Amino acid sequence: MTVVKKSIDIKAPVDTVFTYFARPEHVSDQMSEKGVGMTVIPMDIKAGMGVGTTFRVIGDFSGKRLEWDCETTEFVRGERISAKMIKGKFKRWEIITEFKELSDNLTNVSMTVDYEMPLGPLGNILDKVKFAKSAENGLETALFKVRGLLEGNGSIPVYITLDAYQKLLAEKKKMNNVPVSTVLTAILEKYEQESEIKN
Repeated sequence: MTVVKKSIDIKAPVDTVFTYFARPEHVSDQMSEKGVGMTVIPMDIKAGMGVGTTFRVIGDFSGKRLEWDCETTEFVRGERISAKMIKGKFKRWEIITEFKELSDNLTNVSMTVDYEMPLGPLGNILDKVKFAKSAENGLETALFKVRGLLEGNGSIPVYITLDAYQKLLAEKKKMNNVPVSTVLTAILEKYEQESEIKN
Protein backbone atom coordinates (compact mmCIF):
# COMPACT_ATOMS: atom_id res chain seq x y z
CA MET A 1 0.00 0.00 0.00
CA THR A 2 1.32 3.44 -0.98
CA VAL A 3 -0.11 6.86 -0.21
CA VAL A 4 1.02 9.90 -2.20
CA LYS A 5 -0.22 13.27 -0.94
CA LYS A 6 0.46 16.75 -2.30
CA SER A 7 -1.17 20.09 -1.61
CA ILE A 8 -0.91 23.62 -2.94
CA ASP A 9 -2.47 27.05 -2.38
CA ILE A 10 -4.12 28.60 -5.46
CA LYS A 11 -4.98 32.30 -5.67
CA ALA A 12 -8.54 31.77 -6.89
CA PRO A 13 -11.99 31.38 -5.28
CA VAL A 14 -12.83 27.88 -4.05
CA ASP A 15 -15.74 27.58 -6.54
CA THR A 16 -13.42 28.29 -9.50
CA VAL A 17 -10.85 25.77 -8.29
CA PHE A 18 -13.46 23.12 -7.52
CA THR A 19 -15.11 23.55 -10.94
CA TYR A 20 -11.79 22.95 -12.70
CA PHE A 21 -10.98 19.84 -10.65
CA ALA A 22 -14.52 18.47 -11.07
CA ARG A 23 -13.49 17.36 -14.57
CA PRO A 24 -10.74 14.77 -14.02
CA GLU A 25 -9.47 15.14 -17.59
CA HIS A 26 -8.55 18.77 -16.83
CA VAL A 27 -6.06 17.73 -14.15
CA SER A 28 -4.74 14.73 -16.08
CA ASP A 29 -3.93 17.07 -18.98
CA GLN A 30 -1.42 18.76 -16.67
CA MET A 31 0.41 15.53 -15.80
CA SER A 32 3.13 15.64 -18.38
CA GLU A 33 6.28 15.53 -16.28
CA LYS A 34 9.21 13.60 -17.75
CA GLY A 35 8.37 9.91 -17.50
CA VAL A 36 4.74 10.50 -16.48
CA GLY A 37 1.72 10.86 -18.73
CA MET A 38 -1.95 10.63 -17.88
CA THR A 39 -5.12 10.63 -19.93
CA VAL A 40 -8.64 10.54 -18.52
CA ILE A 41 -11.61 9.66 -20.70
CA PRO A 42 -15.10 10.25 -19.23
CA MET A 43 -17.32 7.21 -19.91
CA ASP A 44 -20.65 7.83 -18.15
CA ILE A 45 -21.29 11.28 -16.69
CA LYS A 46 -23.78 11.65 -13.84
CA ALA A 47 -25.07 14.98 -12.44
CA GLY A 48 -22.24 17.27 -13.56
CA MET A 49 -19.46 14.71 -12.95
CA GLY A 50 -21.01 13.78 -9.60
CA VAL A 51 -21.33 10.49 -7.74
CA GLY A 52 -21.61 7.54 -10.11
CA THR A 53 -19.65 9.15 -12.96
CA THR A 54 -17.24 6.66 -14.51
CA PHE A 55 -14.03 7.39 -16.36
CA ARG A 56 -11.03 5.52 -17.76
CA VAL A 57 -7.51 6.45 -16.70
CA ILE A 58 -4.58 5.65 -18.98
CA GLY A 59 -1.28 6.22 -17.24
CA ASP A 60 2.30 6.03 -18.46
CA PHE A 61 4.73 5.88 -15.56
CA SER A 62 8.36 5.74 -16.67
CA GLY A 63 7.49 3.52 -19.61
CA LYS A 64 5.00 1.31 -17.73
CA ARG A 65 1.48 1.74 -19.16
CA LEU A 66 -1.49 0.99 -16.93
CA GLU A 67 -5.22 1.43 -17.58
CA TRP A 68 -8.02 1.39 -15.04
CA ASP A 69 -11.65 2.46 -14.76
CA CYS A 70 -12.84 4.62 -11.89
CA GLU A 71 -16.09 5.77 -10.40
CA THR A 72 -16.72 9.02 -8.54
CA THR A 73 -17.73 8.00 -5.02
CA GLU A 74 -18.03 11.41 -3.34
CA PHE A 75 -18.80 14.86 -4.75
CA VAL A 76 -19.33 17.64 -2.22
CA ARG A 77 -19.27 21.00 -4.03
CA GLY A 78 -16.43 23.22 -2.87
CA GLU A 79 -15.14 20.61 -0.42
CA ARG A 80 -14.25 17.16 -1.71
CA ILE A 81 -14.18 14.82 -4.72
CA SER A 82 -13.30 11.13 -4.36
CA ALA A 83 -13.01 8.33 -6.89
CA LYS A 84 -11.94 4.71 -6.73
CA MET A 85 -10.92 2.04 -9.20
CA ILE A 86 -13.73 -0.30 -10.23
CA LYS A 87 -11.78 -2.25 -12.85
CA GLY A 88 -8.06 -2.51 -13.54
CA LYS A 89 -4.74 -4.05 -12.62
CA PHE A 90 -4.14 -2.29 -9.32
CA LYS A 91 -5.15 -4.24 -6.26
CA ARG A 92 -6.64 -0.96 -5.04
CA TRP A 93 -6.59 2.66 -6.26
CA GLU A 94 -8.37 5.69 -4.79
CA ILE A 95 -7.96 9.44 -5.18
CA ILE A 96 -9.30 12.13 -2.87
CA THR A 97 -9.16 15.83 -3.71
CA GLU A 98 -10.02 18.21 -0.89
CA PHE A 99 -10.62 21.96 -1.10
CA LYS A 100 -10.30 24.45 1.72
CA GLU A 101 -11.26 28.10 1.31
CA LEU A 102 -8.50 30.15 2.97
CA SER A 103 -9.96 33.52 1.90
CA ASP A 104 -12.21 34.90 -0.86
CA ASN A 105 -9.42 34.50 -3.41
CA LEU A 106 -7.22 31.75 -1.93
CA THR A 107 -7.92 28.00 -1.93
CA ASN A 108 -5.88 25.10 -0.61
CA VAL A 109 -6.10 21.95 -2.71
CA SER A 110 -4.92 18.63 -1.35
CA MET A 111 -4.71 15.51 -3.52
CA THR A 112 -4.18 12.06 -2.01
CA VAL A 113 -3.69 8.92 -4.09
CA ASP A 114 -3.87 5.67 -2.14
CA TYR A 115 -3.02 2.54 -4.13
CA GLU A 116 -1.66 -0.97 -4.04
CA MET A 117 0.34 -2.19 -7.02
CA PRO A 118 -0.43 -5.42 -8.86
CA LEU A 119 2.08 -8.30 -9.01
CA GLY A 120 2.40 -8.94 -5.28
CA PRO A 121 5.97 -8.62 -3.86
CA LEU A 122 7.38 -7.79 -7.32
CA GLY A 123 4.84 -4.96 -7.63
CA ASN A 124 5.95 -3.58 -4.25
CA ILE A 125 9.59 -3.60 -5.39
CA LEU A 126 8.70 -1.87 -8.69
CA ASP A 127 6.65 0.66 -6.76
CA LYS A 128 9.52 1.55 -4.45
CA VAL A 129 12.04 1.72 -7.31
CA LYS A 130 10.05 3.63 -9.94
CA PHE A 131 6.33 4.10 -9.68
CA ALA A 132 5.87 5.94 -6.37
CA LYS A 133 8.39 8.66 -7.25
CA SER A 134 6.89 9.07 -10.74
CA ALA A 135 3.40 9.33 -9.26
CA GLU A 136 4.56 11.87 -6.67
CA ASN A 137 6.37 14.00 -9.27
CA GLY A 138 3.41 13.83 -11.66
CA LEU A 139 0.94 14.87 -8.97
CA GLU A 140 3.12 17.77 -7.85
CA THR A 141 3.72 18.96 -11.42
CA ALA A 142 0.00 18.81 -12.18
CA LEU A 143 -0.80 20.92 -9.12
CA PHE A 144 1.81 23.54 -10.09
CA LYS A 145 0.46 23.68 -13.66
CA VAL A 146 -3.16 23.94 -12.51
CA ARG A 147 -2.18 26.77 -10.15
CA GLY A 148 -0.53 28.57 -13.07
CA LEU A 149 -3.62 28.12 -15.21
CA LEU A 150 -6.11 29.26 -12.58
CA GLU A 151 -3.96 32.21 -11.53
CA GLY A 152 -3.78 33.38 -15.15
CA ASN A 153 -0.25 32.33 -16.06
CA GLY A 154 -1.12 29.64 -18.61
CA SER A 155 -3.74 28.41 -21.01
CA ILE A 156 -6.71 26.31 -19.98
CA PRO A 157 -7.76 23.45 -22.29
CA VAL A 158 -11.29 23.88 -23.57
CA TYR A 159 -13.42 20.85 -24.39
CA ILE A 160 -16.01 21.46 -27.10
CA THR A 161 -17.98 19.39 -29.59
CA LEU A 162 -16.50 18.59 -33.00
CA ASP A 163 -19.18 20.74 -34.66
CA ALA A 164 -18.33 23.75 -32.46
CA TYR A 165 -14.61 23.22 -33.09
CA GLN A 166 -15.13 23.16 -36.86
CA LYS A 167 -17.09 26.44 -36.65
CA LEU A 168 -14.32 27.92 -34.53
CA LEU A 169 -11.72 26.92 -37.14
CA ALA A 170 -13.85 28.48 -39.90
CA GLU A 171 -13.91 31.77 -37.94
CA LYS A 172 -10.15 31.48 -37.40
CA LYS A 173 -9.66 31.19 -41.16
CA LYS A 174 -11.87 34.28 -41.77
CA MET A 175 -9.68 36.19 -39.28
CA ASN A 176 -6.43 35.38 -41.16
CA ASN A 177 -5.53 32.44 -38.91
CA VAL A 178 -5.09 34.41 -35.70
CA PRO A 179 -4.70 32.28 -32.52
CA VAL A 180 -7.83 30.42 -31.37
CA SER A 181 -7.86 32.44 -28.12
CA THR A 182 -8.13 35.65 -30.20
CA VAL A 183 -11.06 34.16 -32.16
CA LEU A 184 -12.85 33.14 -28.95
CA THR A 185 -12.30 36.58 -27.42
CA ALA A 186 -13.71 38.27 -30.54
CA ILE A 187 -16.78 35.99 -30.54
CA LEU A 188 -17.42 36.66 -26.85
CA GLU A 189 -17.01 40.42 -27.28
CA LYS A 190 -19.46 40.39 -30.22
CA TYR A 191 -21.93 38.35 -28.15
CA GLU A 192 -21.57 40.78 -25.24
CA GLN A 193 -22.22 43.77 -27.53
CA GLU A 194 -25.32 42.11 -29.00
CA SER A 195 -26.62 41.38 -25.49
CA GLU A 196 -26.14 45.01 -24.48
CA ILE A 197 -28.03 46.23 -27.58
CA LYS A 198 -30.97 43.90 -26.80
CA ASN A 199 -31.15 45.15 -23.22
